[in-house]
Amino acid sequence: MAKLGPDQIRALRAVNPKARARDFATQNGLAEADLVAAFVGHGTIAIVADPDRMLPWAGRLGEVLALTRNESCVHERVGNYLDYRTGAFASMVLGPEIDLRVFGKHWVHAFAIEETTDEGPKRSLQVFDAAGDAVHKIHLKPQSNHALWSDLLANMRLAEQHAALQLADRRPVEAAKGDANGAVDLRAAWDRMTDTHQFLGMVKDQGMNRLGAYRAAGAPYAQRLEPESVTLTLTRAAEAAIPVMIFVGNPGCIQIHGGPIEKIVPMGPWINVMDPRFNLHLRADRIAEVYGVWKPTRTGDVLSVEGFAADGELILQVFGYRKDTPAEPWNALVWALPRLQEVAA
Repeated sequence: MAKLGPDQIRALRAVNPKARARDFATQNGLAEADLVAAFVGHGTIAIVADPDRMLPWAGRLGEVLALTRNESCVHERVGNYLDYRTGAFASMVLGPEIDLRVFGKHWVHAFAIEETTDEGPKRSLQVFDAAGDAVHKIHLKPQSNHALWSDLLANMRLAEQHAALQLADRRPVEAAKGDANGAVDLRAAWDRMTDTHQFLGMVKDQGMNRLGAYRAAGAPYAQRLEPESVTLTLTRAAEAAIPVMIFVGNPGCIQIHGGPIEKIVPMGPWINVMDPRFNLHLRADRIAEVYGVWKPTRTGDVLSVEGFAADGELILQVFGYRKDTPAEPWNALVWALPRLQEVAA
């Protein structure tokens, strides 16, 4: 089927203006970036897709909403883009509310969007990868520094403005890569860890990836849990006022919430955190595997609850909030989660 042109996309959107952008794009065989680019010259401007250029500007916008998502989970946080630190492999935003790990090689297409509404202009910066999937979005709030918008556009605008994009094929998620025969060496290397950031390098050295290592290592390193354990984790953390760190990401950005969660709202297949400055929207029905993961560090054991989709994509990770917070309530919560009941052959 021939790809829709910008005029056709705008005409279809006019008929269905209220559908969420990602849903509309999927229903019409588009990448989300195709939909956004179709409005270049109609309230949308193509801008430089470089975190070293964009995120310092975001820091000057004041209080905004940061949004990062993957196929099954959306992470939204209100705050300021503070303490931006660039890096060759990854950059970081280290504010107390907006906390990001940014992988700039996946920042390929970016747009500044302005829509007219009854409440005034609705403005955002949106970044997409080579396949046109959303990487990160910055939504201005009424209290944001809107006076800076025109200066931002003048600085970030691309010389050439295209309403149609040449997109790459979407790369499939890497399937679990593990080796049960290497479990002894894996566990020995796991025991030698002193920092959680050593984990991915360690499993790579073992010829595995995250999910494959969890399957190979088994308990007590990675205990397989019942799929509803993620929902139970969020619910019990809220009920017991146990602060957490929630990581949600895609190849181009990981967004982190650190602190308490309060209002848990189930809605159909979704489990939602609906707090004033933090929202999480999780498709619980897409969680295929959950692990309670133990890692040793020089400052004590670290436990996490991690959910994966059927294709092996990491949906989210939940850790205990360790800053000036005792570990025992979180650890007790994780150890009490229901373990997957293996069916005897």
